[in-house]
This record gives sequence, C-alpha cells and structure tokens, in this order.
Amino acid sequence: MKLKLDENLGRRGAELFGETGHDVLTVADQGMASATDEQLLAACRREGRCLVTLDLDFGNPLRYPPHEFSGIAVIRVPSPVRPAELLRCCRTLVAGLEQETIAGRLWIIEPFRIRRYLPDEEASTSGE
Repeated sequence: MKLKLDENLGRRGAELFGETGHDVLTVADQGMASATDEQLLAACRREGRCLVTLDLDFGNPLRYPPHEFSGIAVIRVPSPVRPAELLRCCRTLVAGLEQETIAGRLWIIEPFRIRRYLPDEEASTSGE
C-alpha cells in the first residue's frame, strides 16, 4: 500500500510501515510540513497514497469524503501522545491493511481497534 505519513507521526512509524512492505513517503521528507490540509490531500490524490495522520480534522467524512481518496487513516491516541501508544496504533493499522484495503475509506485507528466509516448506502448493503 502507498502511504503518506503526516508530519506528526515521526520516523518510527515510517520505519514500521516500510518494514512491513508498504511504500511510505512522509510529509517532512517531501518538504510539505507547512502545507494546508487541502494541499496535503491533493498530493495524496495525485500520488495515489493513503494519508495516515493524528490530525482529527481528517476524520470528518463530510469535509473530506473518503471515496475521493486512496484512504484516510486517523490515529487516535490520548494526549499527551506517548511513543509506545503511537507505535501500537501503527501496528493495529498494519494488521488492518493485511486484512483489507483502505482505498476510498476512512479508518479511525485506536490501540487494538479500527473503527471503519461506512457511508449510509454502503452500511445498509453490507449488513453493518
């Protein structure tokens, strides 16, 4: 899976995703640290990359409709963010990506759990 890690995820997350076979670019590596949310998502769309972020704003499917992107994974950890919790959430995301695709979806990643956003029509046809 092609992933773009937001600037708030750090090197350890990038290393974990890379070690598990994912194609990873980071916002910092691409010199996009000062990019707006819209610029960041436009880059993800152009590159066919799923955005992985701690920014809860991206968890709003009305503002950022998941079907328009290659996936949005919002990692939720309690403040202050502890590296061990962040790494646990990254491992949870890796496990989820091994089971199914995130393309066109919004996932909220918590330690040991993924909450998947399903649009109303999809939820009614999938039985969830």
